Amino acid sequence: MRKEAGSAEEATAASGGYATLLACIAALGGFLFGFDSGVINGTLEGLEAALGSGGLGTGFNVASMLLGCAAGAFFAGRLADRLGRRGLLRGAALGFIVSALGSGAANTAAVFVAFRVLGGLAVGAASVLAPAYISEVAPAARRGALSSVQQVAIITGLFVAFLSNYALAGWAGSSVESLWWGIAAWRWMFWVEVLPATVFGLALLAIPESPRFLVLVGESRQAGAVLARLFGEAEASLKRDEIERSVGTVRAPRMADLRVGSRGRLRPIVLVGIGLAVLQQLVGINVVFYYGAVLWQSVGFSESDALLTNVINGAVSVVACLIAMASIDRVGRVRLLGIGSAGMALSLTTMAAIFGLATSGEEGRLVLSDGQGRVALVAANVYVFFFNLSWGPVMWVMLGEMFPNRIRGAALAVTGLAQWLANFAITVSFPVLLGSFGLGFTYGLYALCAFGSWGFVRRRVPETRGLELEAMPG
Repeated sequence: MRKEAGSAEEATAASGGYATLLACIAALGGFLFGFDSGVINGTLEGLEAALGSGGLGTGFNVASMLLGCAAGAFFAGRLADRLGRRGLLRGAALGFIVSALGSGAANTAAVFVAFRVLGGLAVGAASVLAPAYISEVAPAARRGALSSVQQVAIITGLFVAFLSNYALAGWAGSSVESLWWGIAAWRWMFWVEVLPATVFGLALLAIPESPRFLVLVGESRQAGAVLARLFGEAEASLKRDEIERSVGTVRAPRMADLRVGSRGRLRPIVLVGIGLAVLQQLVGINVVFYYGAVLWQSVGFSESDALLTNVINGAVSVVACLIAMASIDRVGRVRLLGIGSAGMALSLTTMAAIFGLATSGEEGRLVLSDGQGRVALVAANVYVFFFNLSWGPVMWVMLGEMFPNRIRGAALAVTGLAQWLANFAITVSFPVLLGSFGLGFTYGLYALCAFGSWGFVRRRVPETRGLELEAMPG
């Protein structure tokens, strides 16, 4: 009996390690998502000089990727139930490589936007497919932690992009100075991404397709083999039967499955998903990620100090994500979201007050006293910490797990589209709000949205901790 028990424990440990390996490989898509989002932060001065853009033009150049993200998330979510999670992730890896090469080589705004949109398609696809894949191979008891690997990877990608930008600009003297072979440093900032994108593409060759997708397309035998490696032979047959029952249809899922009732209203769970996706962006987090260097330079920081501040933000983000990953399956999703909303609301209010009270200096730049600068910097890092403790990882965890199997692909398409459209709206509007109303007003708007997110969580968001995917209400 002891030998049998030991064998079962060893099998469980081995299968748990396999699930962790698959989660880490899929999460490399999150790393590239983060890197591709963060690299633009250090290239704005070079882009403005090379492409002759400024103001709204710069805002569109930054936000152009997000249009691709919206399309990538929508179509990847829909195609995921036809072509599979793994195959689309492989396509995303190729998109990352081509986009990085083209963005760094661009000499006109049109060419740059085209390659950034292509990168956006890859980011959007990875943003919905990686958490979906992870949730579908992870055991329920560890699903929150393994799904949180995606956000850790996103933030690590951002951190590496910030660190890379800082190092390359430092070696060259500034982002617009020549680095190697007479090529400006800002172009090398884009090209660095080719290396991790290639690693991602090669790693994807080693992972199996999601067992839930295999059941969906009638490949039950293959699904059973994958489930056996994930959960052991004893549980594989039971889980395969549960998945087959939860799919509940012999036809392919349709967008119409998201609606219920005679009036065709969206299912409540889909509305909750859209709310989570949109509110994650309305608190303004990507203003920090996309415009961090510009923001800190606008209040008197040098380019080097502004880029270093981004590195600090990235390090704080990684620590917060690791804490979230360690606690999400014990504390629960809803509680973490509530804590994060409260922390973001208070820190954003502090930043709004500091920037609103700052005086104007030369060329309309804000001037902060030493005390104000320190408070603003601390508040910004507190804000980043609470976001990455909560809404950063938890939103992606919940989108990957909260929808029933039969509508997951279609629901991810709609919620992913909503998330990236909100991201686009916040990103392209920031330069306009900054120029027209100032930082104080702008951060005040984000603070109001953070307060609103707290109420939304308390009233609308269901707890999904510990539930099997086959048991999700829909």
